[in-house]
Amino acid sequence: MGRLRTTLTVLAAAGLAAAGATTVTTATASPTGTTAACGLNLGSVTAGGDQTLQRLTASTPPAAGPRSVVPNVYSDGAVRMIGSLVNEATATGSSRHGRVVLGDTMYQHWLELDKAGKVTSSELARIGGGWSKFVDHETSVFNDSPTHPRTYEYALRADGVLFRWVVGDVGSWKPYGSAPGFASVKSMTLISKAAAYDTFLANTRGGALYTIRIPVNTQMRPIVTKVRSATWQGFESLVAGQCGNYGTVVVGIDKDTKSAYLYTFGHADGAKTSITGHGKVPGTFADPSYFRWAPPVKSDWLFGE
Repeated sequence: MGRLRTTLTVLAAAGLAAAGATTVTTATASPTGTTAACGLNLGSVTAGGDQTLQRLTASTPPAAGPRSVVPNVYSDGAVRMIGSLVNEATATGSSRHGRVVLGDTMYQHWLELDKAGKVTSSELARIGGGWSKFVDHETSVFNDSPTHPRTYEYALRADGVLFRWVVGDVGSWKPYGSAPGFASVKSMTLISKAAAYDTFLANTRGGALYTIRIPVNTQMRPIVTKVRSATWQGFESLVAGQCGNYGTVVVGIDKDTKSAYLYTFGHADGAKTSITGHGKVPGTFADPSYFRWAPPVKSDWLFGE
């Protein structure tokens, strides 16, 4: 991480501003059923460029914790896409980092907060342009080696071609395959990181729900398996996290109704996959971009398929 930061750090005049964090309390459901042990740290970027964090818990009905807000991290409306961001504690507060697309350009973003949640440092390093052609992106970092974890970047282009790159230790990107045929995908979220493959969960405009397993080889021939045939078309965003050893917690966000619904999935096995709907999450979900707050790579294990 240090080598990447040293090599790439370029302070970008993209409207980042140091600001204090605030906490907004939203309605929280009082569980009437058994509270599940898993949950999801949901992040978002608001239309005004604020960065938020909220813990969702897979109780029945689901619970939503206080919404932490760091205001004015980005310029109003600047963020087109954002992948998972890592959030980790430091001696002086917390550190956040990940990749964000502003306009046509992707950046690596580092954000440092003090213990009061106030921004002390915000740095952008330009990765490259041409990202206005893409509709989604995500990073998969597999901790097969504590010192040199495998890092892939995936991105879905508007014409339905899915791309993959290997990201090197010093920030170099190497193309590592592409696959057409995903034009019907509405949203996709990472649910598995393994030595031999990565797996995404995706919903389509027609309402179907699929897993997309991508083997770790240069051919990049995804294995697409139908999980459900209908009813999932309403979600513009799917965000997933770990639930137990082999399950997944998923929040689906319907931007038309500004609502979110929480689900837990058993280990993915096509149509046999067990899915438990926990119901509507309390609160309003009207932000343009949603993502997962991930723990540090050594603690981030996804075994959903």
